Amino acid sequence: MRIAMWSGPRNLSTAMMYSFGARADMAVVDEPFYAAYLAMTGLDHPMRNEILASQPTDPSQVVTDLLGTIPDGKPHFYQKHMSQHMIDGVPRDWTREVTNVFLIRHPARVAASFAAKYENPGLMDIGFVQQAELFQQLLDAGQQPVVIDSHDIRDDPERMLRRLCDAIGLPWDPAMLHWPEGGHKDDGVWAEHWYGAVHRSTGFARKEGELPSVRDTLADLAEAAMPYYEALKSHKL
Repeated sequence: MRIAMWSGPRNLSTAMMYSFGARADMAVVDEPFYAAYLAMTGLDHPMRNEILASQPTDPSQVVTDLLGTIPDGKPHFYQKHMSQHMIDGVPRDWTREVTNVFLIRHPARVAASFAAKYENPGLMDIGFVQQAELFQQLLDAGQQPVVIDSHDIRDDPERMLRRLCDAIGLPWDPAMLHWPEGGHKDDGVWAEHWYGAVHRSTGFARKEGELPSVRDTLADLAEAAMPYYEALKSHKL
């Protein structure tokens, strides 16, 4: 099984990769389109040069790798994807050949967390538009993608991960609830900038508290993302 997990930034996505990566039967890959996205957009992200040197910058080559031999001789392949990387010029038709899951998070939480690491984020930086577009394209192609909310996972990790495994036809493995401190061997080169908190973790963080208070441009950003979040939320487990 090849699992494409679609999220935006600051959305429990790395913890989910660690969760699936803790399974003995699962290979993982971390944001394989990141270098292609930077090369195609010219964006100046933290560690841009290191990222460009670490991955293929041709999105067609990335697709070939995603659909090719699964790394490490494993039977299953978990692919952590950032929805905002799926810009014009990046193929999407390959997604019909994999099991697609959409990981969502309330826009206020995403906006507050992302802005702490990235200056002046815009709507297209946080992935909600692209998530909704890709979800609809898969529906139109006859798929029924799974949607899961990161808030629900943090509220009760075992219950929600069991439900997710059942929904995609993957046997439950309790190893998914814990992982070694210090990161994963397949972390992207950008991990040192973004993954500090999750590198110190050995499992999912405690339940989330009240929504953060966001103001001014961040409030506008969260409001603009809400319709896309609500549309996907209506399909969640």
